Amino acid sequence: MSLAIEAASTGHLVFATLHTSSAMKTVDRMVEVFPAEQQAQVRSGLADSIRAVIAQVLFKRIDRKGRCPALEILIATPAVRNLIRESKTHQLPSSMQTGKKYGMILLDDAIMDLYNRGWISAEDSYNKSNDKQRFRPLLKSAPVDFTEA
Repeated sequence: MSLAIEAASTGHLVFATLHTSSAMKTVDRMVEVFPAEQQAQVRSGLADSIRAVIAQVLFKRIDRKGRCPALEILIATPAVRNLIRESKTHQLPSSMQTGKKYGMILLDDAIMDLYNRGWISAEDSYNKSNDKQRFRPLLKSAPVDFTEA
C-alpha cells in the first residue's frame, strides 16, 4: 500500500484493487492499514495523489444471460481531497451526490438505474444496496432480516 501511494505521489499511474463495498470504505481501508502515528501523513499523501475511486458490484442479469456492473464513482475534486485530508470520509457520500456534474455516482443510484432498466431483480437490488430502506418497497414480500432475531 505504501509503495502504491509513493508511486502515485511521484506521478506514476497506479491501479489497485481492494475488496470493499464502497468508495468511502476504500479510502478508509487505505488509511487504516497504517499505524495510527502515520495515518495523518498517509491521508495527506493520498489526498494529493488520488484521482478517482471506483467501487463495483456485479449483478446477474434477468433480461438475458450475463452480468452487469453497478459502479460507484468518486472523483477527487478539491472538496473530496479536503475531506480525505481532514479524515472526514463519512461526508464523502454527500460530496458525491453534489458532484454528479463531475461524473460521481453513489452505488445505490447505479443499482436503482440498473433495476429501472429491467436488467436486475428487486431482490438483488435490495441485497446488494447500502440503503436497504430505499429498495425495500420494490420487493414483493418482506425481506428476512436476521439482525432482528
